[in-house]
Amino acid sequence: MKQIFFFSRLFLFCLFFNSVSGQKQLMIKLKDDKQKHEVLVTINGKEFTNLLYDDTLYKPVLYPVYSPRQQLITRGFPLAPRSGEPTDHPHHQGIWFNYENVNGLDFWNNSYAIPESKKSSYGSIKTDKIISLKNGTNAELKMSAKWIDHNNSILLKEQTTYLFSGNDDERIIDRITTLTAEMDVVFNDAKDGLLGMRVTKELQMPTVETKKFIDDKGIVTLVKAIKDSTINGNYLTSEGKEGDSAWATRGNWCLLYGKKNNEMISIAIIDHPKNIGYPTYWHARGYGLFAANPLGQKIFSNGKENLQFTLKKGQSATFRYRIVIAGGREKLSKHRIDLLADNFSKISIE
Repeated sequence: MKQIFFFSRLFLFCLFFNSVSGQKQLMIKLKDDKQKHEVLVTINGKEFTNLLYDDTLYKPVLYPVYSPRQQLITRGFPLAPRSGEPTDHPHHQGIWFNYENVNGLDFWNNSYAIPESKKSSYGSIKTDKIISLKNGTNAELKMSAKWIDHNNSILLKEQTTYLFSGNDDERIIDRITTLTAEMDVVFNDAKDGLLGMRVTKELQMPTVETKKFIDDKGIVTLVKAIKDSTINGNYLTSEGKEGDSAWATRGNWCLLYGKKNNEMISIAIIDHPKNIGYPTYWHARGYGLFAANPLGQKIFSNGKENLQFTLKKGQSATFRYRIVIAGGREKLSKHRIDLLADNFSKISIE
């Protein structure tokens, strides 16, 4: 009965979304290539993104991701390096969902660059199976995965639904992820989480100095300044915070925008009112990391808040996020993002 209620609400949502978008919704097709461990997502026959779920990536990711006019919006490195791109943070791959400190294990920073002698401090997310694929103007991909330690012990089971939709000017990815604890689990307040993406260099913010970033293990990453006139990105939050000032502030949405090949690209991440820690903190860095992290409250508030989000064995939590990718002459307006956020808030998913 609950499942019937969910799909009836989802059907009404699709009707409502089509009416507010004012544009014809395009046909989306999903194809699972089991040999390559990836699901191809196309819109009107053109590549939109792929879900890569090979275990060598240490987490499933959406990569690459294209704008409505086929501009690449994700960084190529390390999966497909492109000339002139920064090569820091090899764990920043496409669009992903994980966390820096789960029972002391680092799921966020794990990558091929971590030496075997230190692997025991890191966790990975292994995809169990692609549960179902549904094509249409509101396509649906369901998958399951497990969050494991170095010895393959399971901390969390994950079930994720992706909803893909789009028109001539916008692409939308709704991600709904339910985590169920297989043991008592604490998401210790940490900076690096939860839904993240690494964008193409054009959407970085201009900078003239090399910056040093140190993680909780003392590992130093240098992000070098790039002298490139095509770099022109900027952030804007629902609360009016811009540029570097967006980092460590709350808001129910955050917009990253900039021009690439004379087209204005807009990427908005929208939080959902039912999410833990709503409105989320933004882990939005000028060098191209764009992330929503509701769980790192102690870090972002300079100790004024302390969440230490905990799931007892058998308990579940659901996280819902919307990513909007738009292209055109102008960036997405505040009015348009507010409308998309209001529309997203009406989805009832437990």
